[in-house]
Amino acid sequence: TALPVQLAFADADGERAALARIIHEFQAIEPLVKEAESQANPDARIRFQYDWLRQDLDRIRLSIQEHIDTPRSEPRTFPPLRGDYRR
Repeated sequence: TALPVQLAFADADGERAALARIIHEFQAIEPLVKEAESQANPDARIRFQYDWLRQDLDRIRLSIQEHIDTPRSEPRTFPPLRGDYRR
């Protein structure tokens, strides 16, 4: 009985391609964020913080791009995500 060991044979080029697709998807999210923001009620008591969301999305996208550009063997540190988008 052989179990698939797909992960053991994963290659760096495949990972980079998958990460590049993730970056592309993050860029595709921006028009959706703009659309949601344009439909938000400006008089709502609790408002979604679209600028915080954009900052977090940019931080994630840039971190992925940095990994693609300069892979490292040591863990990196990065600022925590805001995570809570309601005020």
